[in-house]
This record gives sequence, structure tokens and C-alpha cells, in this order.
Amino acid sequence: MPPLIQFDRVTYRHPGSSETTPPALNDITLTINRGEWVALLGANGSGKTTLARHCNALVLPTTGKVLIDGKDTSTVKLLPQIRSQVGMVFQNPEDQMVATLIQEDTAFGPENLGIPSAEIRARVTTSLDTVEMSQHAHRPPHLLSAGQMQRVALAGVLAMQPECIIFDESTAMLDPRGRMEVMDQMRQLHDKGFTVIFITHFMEEAARADRVVVLNNGMLSFDGSPADLFADIPLLTRCGLEQPLTLQIMIAIRKLNPALAHLSDNFEQAVRDVPLFSGEFYVAEPARRSNGAEALISIEHLNHTYLPNTPLAQRALEDVSLTVTAGKAHGFVGATGSGKSTLLQHLNGLYRPQSGTIRVGPYNFSDDALDVKALRRFAGLVFQNPEIYFFEQYVGDEIAYGPKLLYGRDGLKERVKNAMALVGLDFETFKDRITFTLSGGEKRKVALAATLAIQPRLLILDEPTAGLDPVSRHNLHATLKKFKANGIDLILSSHSMGDITQLTQNMTIMSGGCSLRTGNTAALFNDAELINQASLGQPAVVRLASAFRAKGWPVPVSTMSNGQLLAALRKCSGASAHE
Repeated sequence: MPPLIQFDRVTYRHPGSSETTPPALNDITLTINRGEWVALLGANGSGKTTLARHCNALVLPTTGKVLIDGKDTSTVKLLPQIRSQVGMVFQNPEDQMVATLIQEDTAFGPENLGIPSAEIRARVTTSLDTVEMSQHAHRPPHLLSAGQMQRVALAGVLAMQPECIIFDESTAMLDPRGRMEVMDQMRQLHDKGFTVIFITHFMEEAARADRVVVLNNGMLSFDGSPADLFADIPLLTRCGLEQPLTLQIMIAIRKLNPALAHLSDNFEQAVRDVPLFSGEFYVAEPARRSNGAEALISIEHLNHTYLPNTPLAQRALEDVSLTVTAGKAHGFVGATGSGKSTLLQHLNGLYRPQSGTIRVGPYNFSDDALDVKALRRFAGLVFQNPEIYFFEQYVGDEIAYGPKLLYGRDGLKERVKNAMALVGLDFETFKDRITFTLSGGEKRKVALAATLAIQPRLLILDEPTAGLDPVSRHNLHATLKKFKANGIDLILSSHSMGDITQLTQNMTIMSGGCSLRTGNTAALFNDAELINQASLGQPAVVRLASAFRAKGWPVPVSTMSNGQLLAALRKCSGASAHE
């Protein structure tokens, strides 16, 4: 029996690219056998999605060939068989939505395979149950959050029952619990004999795979076990990757104190095995509230319903009241579909209050004479799926679009160059790139640069690091911290708890369209019951810090990063501990 997937010296160039442009894939030879669970890693633009799209003939090699179960993907008459064997959940789930109702979209694939109607209904029910979207079966897909769309896209592929499923960053837009559920679903599929290939920028997810393939600048740089990859620091650095954060912290902690040397690389085991501290018991002070700080944003009794007064009406925000303090970066967290994006899109006037009031800086949304253009110059918004809102064909023109409208052509080129530099895009390399040829992470950088070029006073980011590789994520964090230091206020929503712990001082927890709680970020993350109620997960470093405090170690409640935890434990390096 031939291998399920076989690449034989495959090189691929995007249509329209010049001969001087490096190919997206360069001389790739790779074999994937039936039943394997493979993580595909690499920096933004390394060729991961391009390679994945070759696996079910969505693109064809420029040179070389791809065989699926021995069938050449360039043979047109074999495409239906190939695509029934290899299903793919795309990076942007909207790309594969084809019907007006979720259950119809899920049924589309099996219908095209000629499956009997009764079997289709059973598959649709099972698939939607698996991704927990049965209650939305009769809703239009365009009314879903990005995370919910990911679930529906996965349901559509599951209903096809292919031999191999490729997940292209399918967890990027999901909340922590949703990510865990998708990873568990991958494991279950693998256990049933499916071949599973997944692209991810979460190293903790990659560590669960049996095999890891790493691309770097379109070339194959590593093919082996997760353990071997994460032990090779020079290779990780070269490829723009890193060790899983939990592994990083455990390695560092073991070096601090002989009493901690026994702690396992397995994070859950390490949390259970934290030893008792023999020194004086530490009682952390509660987080202090700042008094008299200026309100940057004030929201009172805000409500929003999609398609009101119709059978498809969906309440997205319900009686939301909160205050965002000027000078303190503010995060919004919550499960998929909790209302975060809808709320953010109110803040620069894309949605106007159906009821309730909003004030952003000097702008009162109840004012009939509200200057919307001035508001959007004050408050710049980067969308969750930025590529949907691209206006121009070329990267340079896209970034120039906003500032050209607001400020004219004077100094336009410098604005574009400066904005691109801030997000790590080389001006000469990217200014003439066609936007649709960019990777998901590169598109996000372009969208952020386009907003930064406007030079807003308030920067609103919806899932800013989704789809970014580890190095790009760290660089973006550093850039946003510089903005904060220079007086730009920052608001973001994210399913990455690391974004929130690293960038914000205050946060709001959303649940079911309501603001569950607003307060100090550290204080709220340390409330395990509240975080669980919101279907979130405590950041790993918060859980570990809490485990140390429970055993008497003097670790502050404000500990939100690996560095802060290590600093606290380092002060105890001369102390003893016991089991």
C-alpha cells in the first residue's frame, strides 16, 4: 500500500511572482503515512499553508509532484477521490462557508459525495454535536463569531469522513477551553485511525503530536519527534520557534533551588509536586485600586441584537456597563461568542448603540452631531479577520489607504514605511506584494500597520496575535508596550491569555453577552472559580504561582509572567523546602 501523502521534490511559486522572488516551497520531499498525527510548524510565511493546500490539490506544484494514496494531484479526473480522502479546515473559516444555514453548510460536502439523505442527516447531527454547535444549526454562518465559524468549518469536514484531516491553525480563534476540545478531537480522530495534520503556532499543542515537520523559508528544516525538536534550541531560534512556555518555566525553575530539581517537565505533575516552603508564610496584599483616574471609555446599559425583530434575532450584548481607565491597558476575555468583538466594534462607531450610552474620550455617541471621521482617527480598530477588510491589491497601497484619506499625500510614504517597520515588515520586500499571497500572520501585520499609519490615540485590537509565530508575537508585545509608554491607550480582546497577562493592567470578563466582571487583571485571573465560570482557563504561570503560594512560597499575587515567577523564586534560592 502506498503512503497516504507523498511530496517528491516539490517547488511552488505563487502566480504572478517573479523569478527573483523566493519560492513559497523549495524542493520539498516528504512522506506522511496513514494514521500519523503530524504537527506542521514554522514562522509566518514559511510555507505551511501552501504545503497543506497541496495535500488536497487546492494548489499544484510548479515543479515536482504530490501523490495522495498513489494518485497524482495533477490528474484532473482523480480530484474528486483525492478531495474525499483529504479534508481541510482552513485558516480563515469563512473561506469554506457555502450555505445560508449552518446545518446546510455542514451537509454540503456529503451531498456532493452522493451520500443518502438519511446518512447525511445523521452525519450532520453527529458533526455539529461534536463541535458543540447543534443549538445554532438554523442560524446563518455570517452571524457567528470567528471561533464559532471555526467549529462549523470543522463540522463540515467531519461530515465528509475523510481518511486525513488537515487543520490550518484551527485553534487560533478559539478560547482556551475550545482549543483543548479541538486538540482532544484530533487525538480521538488519531486514535480511530485517521491521519491528522495540524498547523499551529502554539508550541504546547505541537508537543502533543507524534511527529513534527518544520518549514523555514519554504524549505524542510526538521522532521522528527517533538522532544527532539524542543531540545534543539539553535534550530528553534533559526526557525522563529520556541520551546513550550510551560517547558521553559520548568527548566528554569529546576535550576533555581535543589528543592525544586525534582519537578517534572509535565506541567500538571509539577503543579501537584510543588514542595512546602520552610520559611515564613507569605500573605500577598490584595491588588490596589486606583482612585480618581480619568475614564477613557464609559459604557452604560449597552444592548445590541443582530437581526432584531426577526426569527433569527440574536442578542449579542446585554446591559453592558463598564469603565475603561485612561493610561491602563484594558483586556476583554471570554468564551467564543461571548460578545467581545461586537463590543469592540462599538468603540469606534462601526455599531451605534441600539440602547444605552457610550463615551470614548471626548466623543459622546448620543450626540447627533458626532464626528465619526474624527472618532475613527482617535480610535483605530484592527479587526479579528483583517483580510476581509483589505481594499487594495498591493501591501503598500493597503497600508497607505487610511492615512491618505485622513491626511492626504503629504508625508504618506514615510508614514507607511514607519508603520511597516513597527510590525516587522521590510518596506522594499513587502510594499509590492499582492495581499492574497501573504500568510495569515503577514496579513495580520499588514492590517496592524494600516491602523498604526493613522496614528490613533486609542488602539483597539481584536485577537492581535492570532496566527502569529512566537517571534512575531513577542515582537508585537514589545511594540505595543512601547506604544503604551508613549501615551497610546491600548484595548484588546484575545483568546490568548498570554496577551492579556503581558499587556494589560485591567480586564473585563465577558460571558453570554454580559460583562461578568471588570477589575485588575492579576486579581481576576487568580479567581479560579470566576475564570472557570467564564469557560476560560487560568494562564499556566498563574496556576503555578498559585501552587507555590499554597505551599507557603513568597510569590506575589501579581505574578503574571515567567520572569516574575522566576524573580520571586530566585529570592528564595537560599531557602530550604520539604515534601
